[in-house]
Amino acid sequence: MTVRVVNCPQCGKPARWDPTNSFRPFCSERCRLIDLGAWANENYRIPVSDPVEESEQDIPADDRPLN
Repeated sequence: MTVRVVNCPQCGKPARWDPTNSFRPFCSERCRLIDLGAWANENYRIPVSDPVEESEQDIPADDRPLN
């Protein structure tokens, strides 16, 4: 049986993807905790646009309300 090896998402080092690596997909507890801290600090975000701006783009310029 071949052991699958993936790159650690935190540092890029090779990490074994099998039950003996309790930190998978990370290579170590340190990398796992760094990633957990980034999630806790809300460093990972999905960009969203302002729905009001998007809806105004769909309205022809002549029909937009005056501010």
